[in-house]
Amino acid sequence: MSFKRWHKEKMIESTLFAVATATVLILILIFLFLFRDGLGLFDTYSFSTFITGQAWHPTSYNPQYGLVPLFLGSLLVTFGAICISVPLGITSAIYISEIADPRVSEVLKPFVEILAGIPSVVYGFFGLVVLAPYIQLWLDLPTGQVALTGSIMLSIMALPTIISIAEDAISSIPSSLKEGSLAMGATRWQTIYKVVLPASLSGISAAVILGIGRAIGETMTVMMVTGNAAVIPGMPEGIIE
Repeated sequence: MSFKRWHKEKMIESTLFAVATATVLILILIFLFLFRDGLGLFDTYSFSTFITGQAWHPTSYNPQYGLVPLFLGSLLVTFGAICISVPLGITSAIYISEIADPRVSEVLKPFVEILAGIPSVVYGFFGLVVLAPYIQLWLDLPTGQVALTGSIMLSIMALPTIISIAEDAISSIPSSLKEGSLAMGATRWQTIYKVVLPASLSGISAAVILGIGRAIGETMTVMMVTGNAAVIPGMPEGIIE
């Protein structure tokens, strides 16, 4: 290897290392900045009250910082989104991969992947303008900005991720497994249920985990469609309050 080529490769390696190091340092500095500013709260507010407090009023005359309503509200909305998105996402992936006409699949798969890239604020605006008024009218509520609306919107946002990854996992199953099942007299549905799904279980599990991860991580949409109210939800009426 010539000296010029060796020197060029070393420059590239050094540049990539510097960029990677800078990225990590920036993340560490952001964390330290947030930690430093947030740590001042505990000079006048106990950590146990912060964890177990049942009121969140950070801008009131006597501010209160309790994580319980935030945690329970997030848990309720996310659980509702999981109950909606997981069965719909898996069944949609099965349809696209195993049942739909190939020409239909060629249209549906890119469409689903495009939906995954839509910003959360767009979903939030749709939920606020379209879904919330419908929920309010349908359930005869004072407002449509309730936990049910948030769960539906989060499930819509999680669906593209679940469908896309689960469909890839199902499509990767060798055709020989399916053909062998059919040759032994199994029906198409038996093949899907007994052969395809068990063989692609790891990929489907990854799809569900990533979909749930997106649902948990979304904040803008939930704030827009649930009224941004930090209250402890009752059960089961909390889903529509």
